[in-house]
Amino acid sequence: MKQTQAYKLDLTKIEGNGDFSCPKCGSIISPDETAEKTYCILEPKVSSHGLEELVICCNTCKSQIHLTGFSLLEELSIE
Repeated sequence: MKQTQAYKLDLTKIEGNGDFSCPKCGSIISPDETAEKTYCILEPKVSSHGLEELVICCNTCKSQIHLTGFSLLEELSIE
């Protein structure tokens, strides 16, 4: 049985327009891609404050990536 790698990525720590590389294989993951060719969404984690974390799967290497930092990004977009 093959073990899935899991990584945590804070979106507030990345530069640019939201694109980032998969921590394992380096595939470019873009929030603008809607066809799920590069990644697929596994689980959104929501609280009363909004989106807390988004778990995605890289379609190239099958790693799970836990995206955090949405609450701070939402605060910055309101200002």
